[in-house]
Amino acid sequence: MAAKKPASIKKRNASKSKAASPPVLTAEEKLTRRKLSALQRGIHRISAEDTTPCSVSVVGIGKAGADIIAQILREKAESSGDEENATFNALAVDIGDQDLVQVRELADKLPEGRADVETVALEVPGRDDLFNSLRRMREFLKLEYPRYYWNPNYEPWLPSSTTLPCAGEHFQRSVSKAIYAKGYYDGPRLIRDSLKRFAENVDELPGQSVVAVVFGLGGGTGGGIMVDLARHLSNVCFGRRALVVGFAITPCEGDDAAHQGSHLFPALNELDCMGDEEKNKGVVSVWGDLYRNPFTGGVIVVPQKAVWEATQDLAATHSRIDREVSSFLTHNNSVDLWETLRMLNWVGAPPTQHAAARTPYGNRWAHVFGFADTDGDLEATGEMASRLGIRDTYKPEYIEARAADPEDEKICKAMEALGKAFSPVAEPAITASKSASTSSVQFVLPCINKLDFDLFFDSRQAYDQCDWEQKLACHAWLVDLGVMLCEPAIRFNGMAGECLWGCACWVVVPYDQIRGPDIEKSTKAAVA
Repeated sequence: MAAKKPASIKKRNASKSKAASPPVLTAEEKLTRRKLSALQRGIHRISAEDTTPCSVSVVGIGKAGADIIAQILREKAESSGDEENATFNALAVDIGDQDLVQVRELADKLPEGRADVETVALEVPGRDDLFNSLRRMREFLKLEYPRYYWNPNYEPWLPSSTTLPCAGEHFQRSVSKAIYAKGYYDGPRLIRDSLKRFAENVDELPGQSVVAVVFGLGGGTGGGIMVDLARHLSNVCFGRRALVVGFAITPCEGDDAAHQGSHLFPALNELDCMGDEEKNKGVVSVWGDLYRNPFTGGVIVVPQKAVWEATQDLAATHSRIDREVSSFLTHNNSVDLWETLRMLNWVGAPPTQHAAARTPYGNRWAHVFGFADTDGDLEATGEMASRLGIRDTYKPEYIEARAADPEDEKICKAMEALGKAFSPVAEPAITASKSASTSSVQFVLPCINKLDFDLFFDSRQAYDQCDWEQKLACHAWLVDLGVMLCEPAIRFNGMAGECLWGCACWVVVPYDQIRGPDIEKSTKAAVA
C-alpha cells in the first residue's frame, strides 16, 4: 500500500495546479474571442463566385446628401466597367431646389436605364399654412399609428414667434422637421409618394438590398429631416425588409458656425436612443413600434476634421469626403460596403446566420469611416484618433482597412501607425480592394460610444448655454409627440424627456444616460 503524501506536499501541488489553470472567461469575453477569431478567418468575406452580393441605393438629405449622390452620378458617367451597368436608385431630398439641380443634370447625362434618380424640393410654406398643418399632427399620427395617444393638450412644437427662413438659408432642426411633416402628411404629399416609389424600385433590385441614408449631422435640414424620413422609409415603406444604413457626416471647423454647436447634442442623443437597443426599447415602450431604430444596418459616422486640418480648404474637404464615401458605397460592386456590414453586425455571416439576423447594438452603436494618405505624414496617421475627434477612451476590438495593394510598404507603415493610434485588441487587418486609391487606405472603426466623441462634450457645453426655446429648436425626433429628449422628465423622477405641454410625455430612458458624465469622470473611468 502506497504511503500517503505529506499534507504540505498536497497543498503545494494544489497551488501549482491552480496557478497553471487558464483564467476563467465571462460569457461576454468568450463571445468576443469567438467573434475576433471568426473575423480573422475572414468569415465576412464575399466569395469570388458571388458577383452580386448586394445592391446599394442612396437617399441623400440636404446639401451633404445631394452632393454624395452627385459624386456617384459623376463617377458613373466616367466609368464603362461592367459593374456600372446595373441601375442606380437614388432619392435626393432638400428644402428648396438650389442643391438638387446638379443631381438632375448629372442623371440626365447617363444612358437610359443606368440611373433612376428622383429629387424632391420641399417648399417653404407660409407661416400660417405651416402652423395649420402642425395643429393637425394628432390626426396624422393617429392615422399612421392607431395606438397613438391622443393628447388633449396638443400644440405645435414650434413657438408662435417662429419665423421661417428662405430656401437656401439655414434651417433649425425643429423647423426642418415641421416642413418635412407638412410635405409628408398634408397637401400634395410629394415626399410620401417619392419614398414609396423609391422603396418599390429598391425591392426590384437583385441580391440583398442596402439603402444608405446620407445626411450632414450638423446641417439643420439633413439633421432635422432624417429622423422622420428614415422612420417612414425603413419602418413604413420597407416594413424593415431592407438594410438601412445611416451615413452621418460630422461638421469641421471650416463649416458655417450654424452647422456646429448646440444642436449636435440632441442629434447625437436621438441617434443614441435609436441605435442602443435598450434605450430604443424605452422609447418604443411608450410610443410604439414605429419608433424602433430605423437604421437596421447601423450608423456610420464620417468625420471631416482630419481632411480640414490637412487642407484648411472647405471645398477641398467636402470634395474629398464625397469621393471617399462614393467609392465606399458603390465601387467594386459594393463588395467593400457589404463585407463591412457583415463585419460590423454579422449580417448574413456564414454558416448559420441569415441576412435578416443582425446582432443588436448596445451603447456602442456607432461606427466610424475614415481614410489616411500613405504619401502624407505618417505621424499624422499615428495621431488619427485626435484628428478624427475621437477621445482616448475608445479602444476597438478590431480594425479592418482596405487598400489597392496591401503588400505595399507605405500601406504597411500606415497600418502600423493606425494600430498604434487605436491599440485594438486584435491586430488590424487589411484587405485588397479593386476600387481603392493607390495612395490611401480606407478603414472602419467599429462599435464606438457617443461618449468617445469630442463632439458630444463640446456640443453639450454649447447646449447648456442656450435658453429653453433655443434648446427646443435643437431637437427633432420626438418633439411632435411632445417630448424634449435632452431634458429631464417632468413627472418621472430620474427619467428623460420633458413634456412640452407640462403633462406626462416621457421616454423610459434614464436622464443620466442622455446627459452623460462629466468629461473628467468619463476619462477616469476609461483609464480605470
